[in-house]
Amino acid sequence: MPTDSITAPEDVSSKVDIPPVEDLLSTAVEAVGGVERPGQITMVRAVQHAIESGDHLAVQAGTGTGKSLAYLIPSIRHAMTSKGAVVVSTATIALQRQLVDRDLPRLAKALAPQLPHEPTFAILKGRRNYLCRYKASAGWPDEEQDQLFDPREVNATGRMVQRIQEWANETETGDRDELVPGVNEQAWRQFSVSARECLGATRCPSGMECFAELARARAGESDVVVTNHALLAIDAMEDFPLLPEHEVVVVDEAHELVDRVTSVVSGELSETMVTVAVRRVGKLIEQHLADRLLEAGEDLRALLAVAPAGRLDELPDVLGLTLALIRDSAWACITALGPRTGDKDDPEGAGLRKAAFTSLDEVHDTAQRMLDAFGHAEEIDRAEVVWLEAGTDRRPPLLRVAPLTVAGMLRDRLFGDRTVILTSATLALGGAFDGLARQWGLGAEGGGKPAEEDEAGEAGAAPKSGKKTGKSRAGWNGIDVGSPFDHPRSGILYVAEHLPQPGRDGLPEAYIDEITELIEAAGGRTLGLFSSMRAAKAATEALRDRLSVPLLCQGDDSTMLLVKQFAEDEPTCLFGTLSLWQGVDVPGPSLRLVIIDRIPFPRPDDPLSSARQRHVAAKGGNGFMSVAATHAALLLAQGAGRLLRSQHDKGVVAVLDPRLATARYAGFLRDSLPPFWPTNDPAKVRSALKRLSAS
Repeated sequence: MPTDSITAPEDVSSKVDIPPVEDLLSTAVEAVGGVERPGQITMVRAVQHAIESGDHLAVQAGTGTGKSLAYLIPSIRHAMTSKGAVVVSTATIALQRQLVDRDLPRLAKALAPQLPHEPTFAILKGRRNYLCRYKASAGWPDEEQDQLFDPREVNATGRMVQRIQEWANETETGDRDELVPGVNEQAWRQFSVSARECLGATRCPSGMECFAELARARAGESDVVVTNHALLAIDAMEDFPLLPEHEVVVVDEAHELVDRVTSVVSGELSETMVTVAVRRVGKLIEQHLADRLLEAGEDLRALLAVAPAGRLDELPDVLGLTLALIRDSAWACITALGPRTGDKDDPEGAGLRKAAFTSLDEVHDTAQRMLDAFGHAEEIDRAEVVWLEAGTDRRPPLLRVAPLTVAGMLRDRLFGDRTVILTSATLALGGAFDGLARQWGLGAEGGGKPAEEDEAGEAGAAPKSGKKTGKSRAGWNGIDVGSPFDHPRSGILYVAEHLPQPGRDGLPEAYIDEITELIEAAGGRTLGLFSSMRAAKAATEALRDRLSVPLLCQGDDSTMLLVKQFAEDEPTCLFGTLSLWQGVDVPGPSLRLVIIDRIPFPRPDDPLSSARQRHVAAKGGNGFMSVAATHAALLLAQGAGRLLRSQHDKGVVAVLDPRLATARYAGFLRDSLPPFWPTNDPAKVRSALKRLSAS
């Protein structure tokens, strides 16, 4: 059902004489000196209708659409007529800061004359992001003091601790992001607590001046609360609310929602975690109980040190016994600690007890969770996957556990009792929203099946052309509002069909030759997106002697400084991996060519991805298409989206992997990309790049 044909319900906001969203949009665009775009108008109407109807909405809005205004205006309008705030969740700090520092202040000032009051807004982060006054003053022990073996790192951390102490006496927000340059985790943990470790405002001696509580209070009085996907997930999953009361959530950068939620609900277990728990329980219990847990942690270290990294499909007997010993020993310590409330007249002791309970609970619950992940008669009954992650020079090996799907959690806890607007430049993969909608727990577009019933479906089964719109019986709409860019006239999609398929032994020499010719034709101005850091470094090393233009590689300096240098010096090229696929915004002549070395499928040995593929297959679906191809399509679309960042940009996206032209899944991947003019002819591409370079 096209959004333009929607007949909205009775406008409740008319009772307080608030203009319709189209008029508010015109006011806002005029105030910021912009131009209204058809896609922006379509989106603002669709978001308004979703808020009024209660249906969830997925909106694909290309770069340059002005989607922030398109969801903020109906959100603010709703906040004016409801008791609660509207929550806007983002995946990146950069977008949070853009909303709070630029978009919302200008929008609030522009709309104030037409609204009952000037809109208010606040940013809210997880408790770990705020300095804990009580922990900073109570002198809690440094739990990781012997985890740093390099004297230089110890000294550096000590200097960071001193900086935090000085900053703590002058900060008004306690927000970690105020610390520039930043500090490492070892230093910050000495001054912060998690939500589970917190004593609570009523019991903490510093509760009345707690930075986290003050931030939450500001958020509770605001019309718009900006947060992140992690805190949104924790708020939805936990029994205690972290966000103010709200009926509407806008999830920007929604293509990252599943990964961020998965990260929040995943667990890990290592000897280090057990040791920290033993330290925290300290002298609060009998020594032999703490020693028993410490010995179990040492047994775990010995096992993991000799075990091969990777996914665990079956639980080895000796590991099962060790996990059970850790679980039981942790429970014995928890029981010995006694009541969780502690002595109300001893706040310092209460803080130490709360920290001990938190660590012991995490060790106990994670060990039990890992044991529960095994023993299912059928693969279809498995809910989680466990794997061993190899250690590094800085940390020992550890066990991880993660859910095979978060669809049910999202459906029940996030989408269950609020209206959710999901938006990104990349949502309709293979021409439809079905792939991501299944992962969100909404079922297939137009089908309306619950996620558990529908997630076996094959990605890419929807129509492959035209604007994507639809409504399911599950109560959600999907709409692609297009892009202001003329992709066929502004960009070329070049697939190097003549090249060999990529192998596992690094970049073939033919790829190096191809990259050289493309960069020379473009006169530099190239962003190279590689599937691994090893490939990016190999290409950099091989090409620096061949090219006359400056060539930067991710890791040479901070990514932010490298991107800045790349943007300011036109001939410069920048090579890198995952964070560059999604995090680079370089409009103008500094970027004329985006090179993608291979289709970014997850590694075949990736424990979580491979387990999810097998799980979908066990349900009768196509695991490769539903998991691996969907992952690749999302990253490809994000990578290709780096090319056109403004109306005047032109250039080429060159994919060196010939499978994008020849494989059976190629159509699904290409239909996930912007509609550039396609070609497989290297001569035409080099000629076009030379013309752009000369212009």
